[in-house]
Amino acid sequence: MNCFSYKLFLFLTVCFFTVFTARAQDFLTKIDSSRNAYKEAFLIDEHSPLDTADVDQLEFYTADSAFRSIAKVKFIHDDRPIMIPTYSGKEKKYLRYAELNFTIKGKPIKLTLFKSMSLAMDPQYADYLFLPFTDPTNDNDTYGGGRYLDLRKSDIKGDELEVDFNMAYNPYCAYSAGYNCPIPPPENAINVPIQAGEKRFAGTYKKERRTSQ
Repeated sequence: MNCFSYKLFLFLTVCFFTVFTARAQDFLTKIDSSRNAYKEAFLIDEHSPLDTADVDQLEFYTADSAFRSIAKVKFIHDDRPIMIPTYSGKEKKYLRYAELNFTIKGKPIKLTLFKSMSLAMDPQYADYLFLPFTDPTNDNDTYGGGRYLDLRKSDIKGDELEVDFNMAYNPYCAYSAGYNCPIPPPENAINVPIQAGEKRFAGTYKKERRTSQ
């Protein structure tokens, strides 16, 4: 390799690692900002099960881009609603909106993306889509009842959608009794351990719903 070729190789290598490092930092910054906003939301929601001391007990996996993937979206054109049971015994009405196919750590995953019929009536949440799931970390590192991802129709680009399990969060039922949290349906049981997103609550589970202050 002559001097010019070596210098070119060195320049391209430095550029690659500079871009790679910048992207990694952007990803970590995004996740960190999202988690801070998530914690703050508990303190302004009048229906929140957590107070300031409880929020300090929230725990998360270290952000890992290996648990972020681009899914192929297959829209489901079916207007028949399904009833998803909640942990309180009530049911909530949803539509199956799309089938998602992607891979995590080389393993194929297929999940159903849902649309809440009640939230669809509210203009503020008309774009809202719901992805509940379970995985082998439940009852160990994570809440036994499964976790959720919030997505939006506007996130779908053509037939692709980014699924980032670093954004996975617990339902309110993970912290307290008295909430109607949808139970992830069997079709959304993932065989791959999803070691990303929110972990099991480290604080004390409340047997009664906290009244707003």
